[in-house]
Amino acid sequence: MSINGGVHFMLYLQYIGPGMKFIGRKEELKLLRTLFDKRSASLVIVKGRRRIGKSRLIKEFAKDSPFYEFAGIPLENPMTAQMQREAFKLQLEKKFNLSELKADDWGSLFSVLAKQTSQGKAIVLLDEISWMGAKDPTFLGNLKNAWDMEFSSNPNLILILCGSVSSWIEKNIVNSTGFVGRPSLYLTLEELPLSDCNLFWDKLGGGVSAYEKLKLLSVIGGVPRYLELMDPKLPAEENIKQLCFSLAGPLFEEFDHMFTDVFSERNKTYRKIIEFLSENGSSSQEKLINALGIVRSSDIGEHLDDLILGGFVSRDYTWKLKTGKISRLSTYRLKDNYTRFYLKYIMPNKASIEKGNFAFKTLTALPGWDAMMGLQFENLVLNNHKTVKRLLDINPQDIIFDNPFFQRKTNRQDGCQIDYLVQTRFNTVYICEIKFSRFEIGPEVISQVEEKIERLALPRHISYRPVLIHVNGVREDVVDSGFFAQTIDFSDLLTFS
Repeated sequence: MSINGGVHFMLYLQYIGPGMKFIGRKEELKLLRTLFDKRSASLVIVKGRRRIGKSRLIKEFAKDSPFYEFAGIPLENPMTAQMQREAFKLQLEKKFNLSELKADDWGSLFSVLAKQTSQGKAIVLLDEISWMGAKDPTFLGNLKNAWDMEFSSNPNLILILCGSVSSWIEKNIVNSTGFVGRPSLYLTLEELPLSDCNLFWDKLGGGVSAYEKLKLLSVIGGVPRYLELMDPKLPAEENIKQLCFSLAGPLFEEFDHMFTDVFSERNKTYRKIIEFLSENGSSSQEKLINALGIVRSSDIGEHLDDLILGGFVSRDYTWKLKTGKISRLSTYRLKDNYTRFYLKYIMPNKASIEKGNFAFKTLTALPGWDAMMGLQFENLVLNNHKTVKRLLDINPQDIIFDNPFFQRKTNRQDGCQIDYLVQTRFNTVYICEIKFSRFEIGPEVISQVEEKIERLALPRHISYRPVLIHVNGVREDVVDSGFFAQTIDFSDLLTFS
């Protein structure tokens, strides 16, 4: 099959769309359903990165209820406030069989919507709300007034504000004095846990190795939309070839669309940060400032906060083992697997792919594959730290702090970095080594972890237990050594729920 053949895209259609089985989000659905027990109207805020399944979750929640969905239109130039209102007006007319509405201001449009949903049970979704309101300074004031004076009058109404530009929602709604005390529920959607990702392989799950699943998840992460795009009947390499390295592949252009939608005209600065983290791994803010030549530290702080809210970056704080108190020191890492894969392998080969000259053979043939897989594997494990703690039989109430851990080199101590560390109130730390290898892990891992422990400034009253998290097994001599208190296979993370 030709890598540039448009026929491949048709393979995805059977796995996409409202007819596909809804997977995961049990806790979020449970929280949403509690709103039906209230005796007053509910205002809900839902945010998360693009493709994370916000709209799909809400539709699943509302599937047995009267449901009215309205969406903002992308901020493509030229875009005006009037164009957004006109789009909203047309949706109103179509949904409620109305005609000759005026789109002069948001206040009158919201009043029409409130009147149409003033009686009985109703779930109203305003999707991509940042697009709706970005060009009109009166939007939020009109929405707040409409909620106070009209929408909230129906005790059976649930109004959901949803969007991918989490930083806009955070600044203009979550932290706005105008909306203080009004929302009944805030939801921030993260990637699906690995046990839910595993369900996308459906009946084939038991016959597909954990390593093959890891190869695909190292590219798409736990993003529901991307998981829906893969064909579970095909090997990981074939899925990645069709999704990423074909002109017809949905993930070939996805990054540019995603970044533009979230950061609009400001995307160049954000992209520089993302590219630096992709190439250099975790970084302090100081290192980023020096590397990118940013003059004002306040600018980089704001940009990093927006990237964190957008789901691209994680800020990992370290802490003091002696006291258990969080340190002011932190590092930033790129947590989105698709973004790193795109920047490292799709973007540099775009011209060749477009000309039909790119020959994708295997993942392992890609330059620097093993090193990148180490970072991607680490992301998947850290995104599933709750499962790791359950596998270690650690009660959440007993945890003082857990995170990737680092200590800076000083005159009194060596520098040290631990992939993931859990400290409990029983004066025990679990030192987790997250180790990717295409083959069984040999005894060299013991000396590597021993060196980290030697460097780690552990108080005398604290005990330590080394833990190895792997994917393709460990050699018998590693197990027989008894060095690791526990080993966790990637398959455990996929199946433990």
